[in-house]
Amino acid sequence: MANAASEFGKQLVTRTPEVAGGLLRSIVDFAIDGSPAFPGAKAAAARSLQSKSDRESAIDTLVVQHVGMASAQGFLTSVGGLITLPVGLPANIAGLAVLSVRMIAGIAHLRGYDVDDRRVRAALTLAMLGDDEVRRLVADGKLPTSPLAIATAPMFDPSLERVISERVMGSLAGRLGGKHLAVVVVRRIPLVGGGVGAAVDGWLTFGLAAYAKREFIARHQASIPRQ
Repeated sequence: MANAASEFGKQLVTRTPEVAGGLLRSIVDFAIDGSPAFPGAKAAAARSLQSKSDRESAIDTLVVQHVGMASAQGFLTSVGGLITLPVGLPANIAGLAVLSVRMIAGIAHLRGYDVDDRRVRAALTLAMLGDDEVRRLVADGKLPTSPLAIATAPMFDPSLERVISERVMGSLAGRLGGKHLAVVVVRRIPLVGGGVGAAVDGWLTFGLAAYAKREFIARHQASIPRQ
């Protein structure tokens, strides 16, 4: 099983940039736009804001909800509408990616970013890598700047979007090989019963939330309708 996952991961990262970009856009678009069975990022953010008096409290609620969903065994394979996505990824990996993007996009939306803007969508995609990986890639010269700078850039850069897609698809492929999971489990998570994988998914989601909250600082925004 591990060998099969590793081989599948290699196939993902060796696909053409256009194919990798298309797969990732399917995930990002689905997470932000949603479906009849799975409300998108803006709807999830508005729902969190409905019962809260301020945006930061709504963000905290949004994060708790998504960490809980990521931690629930079986949830990631049953995200409404996910089966219709031509993403070429196992359902649990695609499900976690969808939840991660929806949560990050919800945070950005509540902070005043237009998540329909392609610059912002590229920034949200990059944020899926997490703080440490983004910093490493920027320091190594493999990425020019941070998600915040990309989201607020004066123009959209299609070539940068392709680079981001390749890096994020490579990260997803690495999870398939089991290396990333093993490192996190050994170093960070106590081994408790059979729910280790779910605990890791929840922990990773919480880490991405903390990064998104630091990265996407508040901007002026018109009021978000409460649903």
